[in-house]
Amino acid sequence: MKVATPEQIGRMDDETINKIGIPGIVLMENAALKVVEETTRSIGAMEGKKVIVLAGKGNNGGDAYAVARHLNNLGAYVSVYITSKKSEVKSDAQINLKIIENMNIKTVEVVDKNILSEIKRELECCDAVIDGIFGTGFKGQVTGIIEEIVKLVNDSSKYVVSIDIPSGVNGETGKVLGKSIKAHKTVTFTFPKTGLLISPGCEHTGELVIADIGIPKSICDAVNMKTTLIDKEHVSDIIPKRIKESSKGNYGRVLIISGSTGMTGSGCLCAKAALRSGAGLVYLGVPAVLGNIYSAQLVEPIVIPFEDKGKEHFSKESAKDILKQMEKMNVAAIGPGISCRQDIIELVQEILVNASVPIVLDADALNAVSKDAAILKKAKVPVVVTPHPGEMARLMGMSISDIQNDRIKHAGDFSAQYNVITVLKGSKTIIAAPGGRIYINPTGNPGMSTAGTGDVLTGIIAGFIGQGFTPEDSAVAGVFLHGLAGDMAAHKKGQYGIIAGDLIEELPYAIHQYI
Repeated sequence: MKVATPEQIGRMDDETINKIGIPGIVLMENAALKVVEETTRSIGAMEGKKVIVLAGKGNNGGDAYAVARHLNNLGAYVSVYITSKKSEVKSDAQINLKIIENMNIKTVEVVDKNILSEIKRELECCDAVIDGIFGTGFKGQVTGIIEEIVKLVNDSSKYVVSIDIPSGVNGETGKVLGKSIKAHKTVTFTFPKTGLLISPGCEHTGELVIADIGIPKSICDAVNMKTTLIDKEHVSDIIPKRIKESSKGNYGRVLIISGSTGMTGSGCLCAKAALRSGAGLVYLGVPAVLGNIYSAQLVEPIVIPFEDKGKEHFSKESAKDILKQMEKMNVAAIGPGISCRQDIIELVQEILVNASVPIVLDADALNAVSKDAAILKKAKVPVVVTPHPGEMARLMGMSISDIQNDRIKHAGDFSAQYNVITVLKGSKTIIAAPGGRIYINPTGNPGMSTAGTGDVLTGIIAGFIGQGFTPEDSAVAGVFLHGLAGDMAAHKKGQYGIIAGDLIEELPYAIHQYI
């Protein structure tokens, strides 16, 4: 599903009104009807219900005035609180305000704090709140009397339906500076907005409903939306049915470079995940001294010991043998548990420059690359990087808070600068590809915040690349199914008890849903 920025939605609205000739008041009416429909679906028949409508002075407020009219027509007792002077309401919004005034629907200007006590009393006995204060173009911080209204609404725990976006959420970045309405349901129009899908905005959105308000398809198609919300249909298109006449050789050879003293579990998880993703053959390249440990833990993967001179970790001299093995493979994953010594930095750099197959970089390999990220530009093969926010901060020379403040921008910038596919892990993982394509992942839960789940993701992505999926498709499907496996595990065990191995066990069932 395509995702739009507020600027893109504004362009669609303008083109629809000025080029196609559909009046703005018609779009406003369509939007209001959708909000009323969803409100009724949530709280039932409106006859006798008491509803508070909070309305601003812009188009979002205009939608809210129209909603108030329709709710009144359905038998609800409606009170409209306007967060500006009525004289400041202009254009189509003014038309809808005049209509409800002519219908004798209660309208109150909230221009001083004396009205707050009245709003508090009404909140105590109302059945629902319609939030139409700010729209998707809002970028600042809610302050003053509006901030106090937002606090009253949130403290009331009443059912809240937000029009297009919860007031206070930045429609592009999802940032919330100060307070924002916490909606139970948000009815957004035409396409989901980026700020509704990423943290912290998504935590204020509640149930998200995307409503068609009549923007012509030709107008939508003309806007170059490069952001996609990954959904079931998208993943189904990526995962093919298996051919009847096939063998393990048809489903790829995956090499995983992993291991150092005390970190053998990472490679085991990664290898198992690659196999559970459907890879035909998985080879686990490890320091020679640790080979017996891996062989004792794993049955299906093939363990390849690389000479480590008794150090129990790779050295830069390992590069020649690793690169030779890579020539026989379809993909290589490098990083889980390899440590971050100077030797490892040189090893990773050597492999990147000379690799003959696509590479997935994770964990310590990313820390090695962070010493000189420009080395990524020397790779001759597709590279997928899978950083968590801390690793991304090191790669970009920023703070973690800077990364988290605009995850989409930073993931996109990194992919563009270094020509790699970036998987920025976290709540609503972001996948960025060269060319500006962005994917937002809706699956996953906090229970997955446990050791080893990143190794599992690396194995899944590598397993898909090995089977012949493009690296971009592998990252998209891998992230979605990794999160879905985590959701399935949480459904059975609860979020507190999930371990990384649970995701591996659920992964085949997650994949099976999309074939």
